[in-house]
Amino acid sequence: MATPMEIIVAEIIVGPAGEARCIYGEAIDLPSLGPLEIVRASHVEPDNHGRLWADLSPVDGPKLGPFPRRSDALTAEVSWLRDHWLHGPQPG
Repeated sequence: MATPMEIIVAEIIVGPAGEARCIYGEAIDLPSLGPLEIVRASHVEPDNHGRLWADLSPVDGPKLGPFPRRSDALTAEVSWLRDHWLHGPQPG
């Protein structure tokens, strides 16, 4: 029985001075590219009621949520980062 093929696409945006940004996942072994300085763009955390929030304040973004499941918060987080941060002006 054939197994469906999964295609993983990762975007790495490289600026003119060599600085890069991406939404980190495990599709690419980033350390194999060379020395890294990783800075978080967001956090997904539960509140006191168990609801999940995607906090994008590290990149001057909103707090999204609440979400009933972590996977929903992660999906919203990645979507916002792709739409508002990934292709934006490079830092520095």
